[in-house]
Amino acid sequence: MTDVKVFLDESELPRQWYNILADLPTPMKPPLHPATGEPINPEDLAPVFPMNLIEQEVASDRWIDIPEPVLEKYALWRPTPLYRAKNFEKFLDAPVKIYYKNEGVSPPGSHKPNTAVAQAYYNKVFGIKRISTETGAGQWGSALSMACQMFGLQCRVFMVRVSYDQKPYRRLMMATWGAECVPSPSNITEVGKKILEEHPDSPGSLGIAISEAIEDAVGDENARYSLGSVLNHVLLHQTIIGLEAQKQLEKIGEYPDVVMGCAGGGSNFAGICLPFVRDKIHGKEVSIVAAEPTSCPTMTRGPYAYDFGDLAKTTPLLPMHTLGHDFVPPPIHAGGLRYHGMAPIISHLLKEKLIEARGFNQIDTFTAGVNWARTEGFIPAPETNHVIAAVVQEAQKAKEEGKEKVILFNWSGHGIIDLAAYDAFLSGKLTQYELPEEEIERALKSLEGLPKP
Repeated sequence: MTDVKVFLDESELPRQWYNILADLPTPMKPPLHPATGEPINPEDLAPVFPMNLIEQEVASDRWIDIPEPVLEKYALWRPTPLYRAKNFEKFLDAPVKIYYKNEGVSPPGSHKPNTAVAQAYYNKVFGIKRISTETGAGQWGSALSMACQMFGLQCRVFMVRVSYDQKPYRRLMMATWGAECVPSPSNITEVGKKILEEHPDSPGSLGIAISEAIEDAVGDENARYSLGSVLNHVLLHQTIIGLEAQKQLEKIGEYPDVVMGCAGGGSNFAGICLPFVRDKIHGKEVSIVAAEPTSCPTMTRGPYAYDFGDLAKTTPLLPMHTLGHDFVPPPIHAGGLRYHGMAPIISHLLKEKLIEARGFNQIDTFTAGVNWARTEGFIPAPETNHVIAAVVQEAQKAKEEGKEKVILFNWSGHGIIDLAAYDAFLSGKLTQYELPEEEIERALKSLEGLPKP
């Protein structure tokens, strides 16, 4: 019997994060101040983030040391195992080897603690008492709740209303770790009150929840805001996934032809792919693919533009692929992928053709996820199902071409707390939804008058 899992010893845990900004062939466009249109400076972000994280956000160093207290927390679940999906390979009957990084072994069950623990640590040493944040499906909110508890911080989470209703066990996880979970839009912020007045039945969106969390944080000098995706420092912390994967593949003499991840804001996709993007920049042949929902097609149908990260326009203007900051996605079950914009780093890589993006509808993704569960045993998160659908597509392509391929993807989290979504799929209640073009055109009107990248 050949090995199914590749492990690293705790002594092999990477002790630095990788910063892709040091290796980009062309520089990224800077974030802009919403009032002046000029590039922002660190002081502009000080009311929102602690300065030690702002320094990471703008850092150009290739390698950033991981603090010892963060490494100690990481060791609770890291390094995560690299699996070979042999049973899924047999099911697909294609000339492929499929490897996946199992990020579902963390306490909250996803990749999110990789940055949650780091952000909680940096806020703690900066003297912050409370962190305010948003969450879609609840993966980020539960991860930050755990991390805040580890470092003795209070945590308030604004959870997108549709996910708050669909995923009660996620908010119970947050409560168990001592956090306060508030459905968004809420009555405790001015932004939330205004939206509820206009749309009492609003399903919410990540853009709305971000606005609420920022308003909540900047109104308290002892609080700061924390974001689970999109920004540079978040993607930086997630690169531990790809760095571990490179070590594990090296142990067995493999290198991927294709690296894949699902993408909503960009954190787990960046985590697996950025170390391999570096390889590609330096001459390695590797395809890198992001999988997103057709119901929220940020990269596949959204323009590259300057846009706000939230509905209330309180964030800097970010250069990114976007559907418009007032876009409210339909209530699909992959709540973690329901964000109007894509991380500036990922958007830049897509613009430079260093990566590609593909869209998948929720019927195909759940079909892939159920087939995965029936072959590999693990039940994936609805978000993760998108990259599994992409793996199926890539395997079929290899079969048609008669070409052997090694595929690596990030299994970003388990779906044990998302079984209501599987119930909806198995009972035939999910639809094969694709966002209408007129809805995209309407949402993109919010970009009128904004600077162009």
